[in-house]
Amino acid sequence: MAADNSTEYRAHLATYTAFSKLVTFMILWIVLLLSTMALGLVGGVHILSLLLGIGGTIVLVIAFAILG
Repeated sequence: MAADNSTEYRAHLATYTAFSKLVTFMILWIVLLLSTMALGLVGGVHILSLLLGIGGTIVLVIAFAILG
């Protein structure tokens, strides 16, 4: 009985950790998206905004793939 509870706890902890990383990634990506949209639309720096958006997305994906 005790072994069953510990395996359930480990499974729950792994799921919680993965979901937490996914939520953190999405928050960071939305902030990146909104900031690059602001640079492109309001700031008038279209090419820099595009490069920052694409580069930032690639960096986020690589960073979370390595950390995960």
